[in-house]
Amino acid sequence: MHPRLTTPLLALVLWLQFGSSMHAIEDVYLEPETFIAQSFESEPERKVLWLTKDLKASIKQVLGRDYRGMRIRYWQQGERTAWILEEIGKVKLITTGFVIEGDAMHSMQVLIYRESHGWEVRYPFFTDQFKGLELGEKNRLNKKIDGISGATLSVNALTRLSKLALHLHREATAQ
Repeated sequence: MHPRLTTPLLALVLWLQFGSSMHAIEDVYLEPETFIAQSFESEPERKVLWLTKDLKASIKQVLGRDYRGMRIRYWQQGERTAWILEEIGKVKLITTGFVIEGDAMHSMQVLIYRESHGWEVRYPFFTDQFKGLELGEKNRLNKKIDGISGATLSVNALTRLSKLALHLHREATAQ
């Protein structure tokens, strides 16, 4: 093969093999609709929490940043609510489902993961830590969440989202 053709061809092969694998692929672990169906015994009521100026201010205290949007959709049946929320891990969104009953986290599940690293946060050894979590004073969780080496940004994102879900549940059920 001619040397002028070998270098570009080799570069193309290397890019196809390694370059494309460096980009995150969307991994759907559970469809959001399935998550909602599995979270309730029967069809829950679909609701909307409108983000007032005061609510946005309290959300900013929980997340440490502004929250975009005018409303957040959720599902409710009795004292149980379900929330599907998204947060950026490193550069891509992580879609996570939360079920809260009373004022405590019933379950948390990663639904869609788009990052190239940190996907270990989807496993029960990590998500089970969130069971029973409550939001205490100054928007702090009542127990520490253990991290995962190499998944720090994903762990932090899911911890922030869990605080947000607990806060939103409190706001929604107080209305």
